[in-house]
Amino acid sequence: MKKLFVILMLLGMMSFSALGQESGPADVVEDGDGIIEPGEDEIAELQRAAQNPVADLISVPFQYNTSFETGPLDRTQNILNIQPVIPFHLNDDWNFITRTVIPLIDQPPFSDSVGRTSGLGNIQFSSFVSPREMGKWLWGAGPVFEFPTNSDDRLGTDNWSAGPSFVALKIEGPWVFGGLINQLWSYTSEDPEINKMLIQPFLNYNLDEGWYLTSSPMFTADWTADSNNRWTIPVGGGIGRLVRIGKLPVNFSVQAYYNVETPDSGADWSARFQITFLLPK
Repeated sequence: MKKLFVILMLLGMMSFSALGQESGPADVVEDGDGIIEPGEDEIAELQRAAQNPVADLISVPFQYNTSFETGPLDRTQNILNIQPVIPFHLNDDWNFITRTVIPLIDQPPFSDSVGRTSGLGNIQFSSFVSPREMGKWLWGAGPVFEFPTNSDDRLGTDNWSAGPSFVALKIEGPWVFGGLINQLWSYTSEDPEINKMLIQPFLNYNLDEGWYLTSSPMFTADWTADSNNRWTIPVGGGIGRLVRIGKLPVNFSVQAYYNVETPDSGADWSARFQITFLLPK
């Protein structure tokens, strides 16, 4: 309960800090829906759309995560997440957005007698139904699934898991802030049960010429673990920039996090580098 209270406090501080800022010049009309409309600055619009999980925009992020001092031997873990996001129009009022996470994992050894293990982890697929009309708050809701696609037992479990997922955000001048939450339960497998939650708040402040400041820590809870090994709570952030390479918009970011709470075998520090290819309509 104490860890959950810390997370709620951090979310509240992020939201109030954003709401307390000026919303920018009155002539700024970028709404972050991913559609370039007359009067919108293209780079500013794509900046916000890249930070909006339910934007009407095809994106293909490649997210490389390095966790330092992981496991009993304090080795480095590396994970490349390939995360295509594809929106579909259900009708004039609703969008259907799919997000797939394909993890390629380089797992460190947990003992001197075992080497590193590399391969495919468990793939996650989530989908959101989201209103097409841009309101004060944007939101999406739907299911999340995790499939036992792991190429090695050390890279994931053999569980089939599912649960709910929800995202909400607000775009206020140069600020884009909100959060995503999902919960997974296993429903068939001989492996130990899965009962885990992800909370990912995000806070972005957009600057000129495509630059922005960002923070999007991933808080996780393993409800099957004892209270001392249940939570991972990182604190940190980084910087990014959206540019054009030829005609293709590309979003770069680099972030670093310190885990103020982590399981005994968890990492103390982590770094994240992400490159996202955007395909606006």
